Amino acid sequence: MTAPKRERPTLAQLKTELKRERHKLTYGATLRSTIYSLVTVAAVAVLVATLLLPVLQIYGESMSPTLEDGQIVVSVKTGQLEQGDVVAFYYNNKILVKRVIAGPGQWVDIDEDGNVYVDGQLLDEPYAVEKSLGSCNIELPYQVADGRWFVMGDHRSVSVDSRDRSVGCVSEEQIVGRLTFRIWPLDSISSLE
Repeated sequence: MTAPKRERPTLAQLKTELKRERHKLTYGATLRSTIYSLVTVAAVAVLVATLLLPVLQIYGESMSPTLEDGQIVVSVKTGQLEQGDVVAFYYNNKILVKRVIAGPGQWVDIDEDGNVYVDGQLLDEPYAVEKSLGSCNIELPYQVADGRWFVMGDHRSVSVDSRDRSVGCVSEEQIVGRLTFRIWPLDSISSLE
């Protein structure tokens, strides 16, 4: 028995096969490069979102009317806080959002009507629609300790904040960042003040 005779491929067939193999190699390299690029971009985005510009969703009513339940905001990591800044901070494995009322060394006093005084000066608080003494179990007037911030929610009657010993003043290490921009819902996009 003789083995069947194999035909040799033509030059055109060889060129076609070579072109197809080169295309497979190029396609694979391009696919790998694209995947590596996407993974790198995603990792950088996660790092930026986590370390520099955390994005947070608001839960609850303690900051209404400034921030409403379900809104999404962007915060900026900063060590420079000023009176009136809205900040996010860690508290008992949660992130709370409140407004800075006083900084290290300042004296805070709140009267029965909910008017807030810092170092003896009445605060102008156009953001606080409903003033209230709220849940206050600290001794007033109260001096803010070094490296800490006295914070309160804008909806004073429901907010649990620095007026309550369980929360107390916020240390610099607890601060996630200063809220700067509201990004959701789309009809509410604006900077925060």
